[in-house]
Amino acid sequence: MEDWLEVQYPVMEHFLTVQGEGAYTGVSAFFIRLGGCDVGCSWCDVKESWDVNAHPKLTVRALLEEAKSSNAPICVVTGGEPAMHDLNALTTGLHSIGMRTHIETSGTHQLTGKWDWVTFSPKRFKEAVQGIHQVAQELKVIVVNRQDIGWGEEHAELMTEEAKLYFQPEWDRQSKVLPYIMNHLKTNPRWRLSLQSHKYLGLP
Repeated sequence: MEDWLEVQYPVMEHFLTVQGEGAYTGVSAFFIRLGGCDVGCSWCDVKESWDVNAHPKLTVRALLEEAKSSNAPICVVTGGEPAMHDLNALTTGLHSIGMRTHIETSGTHQLTGKWDWVTFSPKRFKEAVQGIHQVAQELKVIVVNRQDIGWGEEHAELMTEEAKLYFQPEWDRQSKVLPYIMNHLKTNPRWRLSLQSHKYLGLP
């Protein structure tokens, strides 16, 4: 018996949906939302994920059964802050059933596991670890105010040339910050706009 199949993770929720943000918008995806976060964004829409001890622990074996039955091509591991956990067992399992592994992280912890796609979404509340910019395929900057545009450019300068760059308006401040983003896109064509399309569609 493979020991890694019995490794457990605190799981707030897991579900089949479509990726609503960034480069894989519209792609069928199985999401695993892990409990635990030490970043503490004031505008976070899943604050119930923060307490690592508030969620049931599921084995890799159980998660793989659900993921495989979803028939989705990718599994997105999110949180909370998923990189707080050692994710080697989980990514080993997901690759064993032929799924692409995607992670959405604030970059505040060193990554573990083998990832096909890393979405780095930096937060002002806690500094990112060194090296995260160079291993991420996607930079997603949440725009809460005008200053986040320039702050996002500072992070973009550290990314690889191939990385995708996204500004995403904070959901409750879209009407306020969207003009800032659109104005920046006019003269900075490498950036793209990311919208939380799953929320518009009423999907999880």
